[in-house]
Amino acid sequence: MSSNIVAIVGRPNVGKSTFFNRLIGERQSIVDDTSGVTRDRQYGSSYWNSKNFTVVDTGGFVQNSEDVFEAAIREQVKIAIEEATVVVFMVDVTTGITDLDDQVADLLRRSKKPVFLVVNKVDNSQRLFEANEFWSLGFENTFFLSSLTGSGSGEILDAVADHLSPDELPDENSLPRFAIVGQPNVGKSSLTNALLGVERNLVTDIAGTTRDSINTVYSKFDKEFILVDTAGIRKKAKVHENLEFYSVMRAIKAIEECDVCILMIDAQTGLEAQDQAIFRLAQRRNKGIVILVNKWDLVEKETNTARDYEKVIKERIAPFTDVPVIFISVLDKTRIFRAIEAALEVYENRNRKVKTSELNELLLDVIEKTPPPSHRGKFIKIKYITQLPLAYPAFIFFCNFPTHVKENYKYFLENQLRKNYNFTGVTISIFFRKK
Repeated sequence: MSSNIVAIVGRPNVGKSTFFNRLIGERQSIVDDTSGVTRDRQYGSSYWNSKNFTVVDTGGFVQNSEDVFEAAIREQVKIAIEEATVVVFMVDVTTGITDLDDQVADLLRRSKKPVFLVVNKVDNSQRLFEANEFWSLGFENTFFLSSLTGSGSGEILDAVADHLSPDELPDENSLPRFAIVGQPNVGKSSLTNALLGVERNLVTDIAGTTRDSINTVYSKFDKEFILVDTAGIRKKAKVHENLEFYSVMRAIKAIEECDVCILMIDAQTGLEAQDQAIFRLAQRRNKGIVILVNKWDLVEKETNTARDYEKVIKERIAPFTDVPVIFISVLDKTRIFRAIEAALEVYENRNRKVKTSELNELLLDVIEKTPPPSHRGKFIKIKYITQLPLAYPAFIFFCNFPTHVKENYKYFLENQLRKNYNFTGVTISIFFRKK
């Protein structure tokens, strides 16, 4: 399973964040700009030429960016090269080629990843002439852009999309892939070790696509799946202030490459901003989701403690609340196998296929009783429904005025599907098309 991650790199103040906002602005409804985790941290989902992908803006990751920490920028570029599918290297026409641009270019030229050099702030004929200087950096894929006006962004996106994978199709023969993600010290490594135990003869290690990334095949108790390990972040001794950036990149990559995202949170701190950001990203990328509340043994309990705790979590992840929440203690090995059973159930739900005849028989009757609201006197008639052949639940409703169907009616249809079929732990994509 391939990942689609586009990382925007470059020194501060060249316009990376403006370009990021433009990339994800078309689909603002499916984006999470995660502020408050670390300063200016941004990662979100985008869509172009039938390709879904995750965009990571490295702008603002440098601590004390008033004083440019060149070493920190170089470290981020290295991380982006390792973890991203495509790297967008942004420079500024108004300053020309700086020493730091040269250093970043040198790192990128030696990488085997597709690199797109984007010369920003090219918004008049004089600057267009000056931008030609940047061809000397030696990148075949060089584009001129004004991220403020958007001029040139379509050509860049066309070129980037050529290097990305289309939406995944179900693979009948592949094993389920579960990624255990969450903040540092939440218990990810301990859970992996507890699940694998000491019977190493039952485990096969498959070399991952990047160093430190190990995908382990679990084969016990008549269950078989691949654990996508995200706990390797401490192996990089030199990351220091970029440790959190590295952990975020690793989590994003793991989410991209998995079927089900097992999000671990600490029972003592609860669901925090970064946990919510990871949840939203998994949701927008149509992955299955299971939430594990670890260290439950350390929480003082009364009669309804678990119920109340789950209620708070679901309030924070609304409106997508049909997600399993399991309270575990990795230390005591309490309910850790229930967590795996839940992940396998969510995997089955994600792959659930509903016959077209069954869909139409069930939903057309419901739609007739509760039709979509009319739009400016036009009555919307849904005539036919079918499921798309994707690796996650996606349905097309054919009707006479697809653009006039309101968002709240879409939620109504989703609830009807959830009421009649088990889609717990997975998002449902609904599209309206003209018949």
